[in-house]
Amino acid sequence: MTIQGHAILRTVAEELHVSEDDLLRQGLRSFLERQLCQVKAEIFEISGRYGVSSVEEMEAHYEDGTLEEADSWRDLQRLDHLEYKRDRLLQLLETLS
Repeated sequence: MTIQGHAILRTVAEELHVSEDDLLRQGLRSFLERQLCQVKAEIFEISGRYGVSSVEEMEAHYEDGTLEEADSWRDLQRLDHLEYKRDRLLQLLETLS
């Protein structure tokens, strides 16, 4: 953290009457929760578009021929990435508990 960042942290912590550690932890938690909300919203949007609940279910639709891969493979890749990111954000939030 820069000297200026540390000074801002100290000032805000003093103003709010909380420790710098608590302020950092709460700030990180809030940031991660906002990121998680955005990821979940995008997962919901892609899942809803194809009527699936997960990457595995989407892949099953490819296998049984009820979903055309040519039109949706980018969304499958995006959904896979988003599910990984969601899981990682949840793990990071657990470390703050």
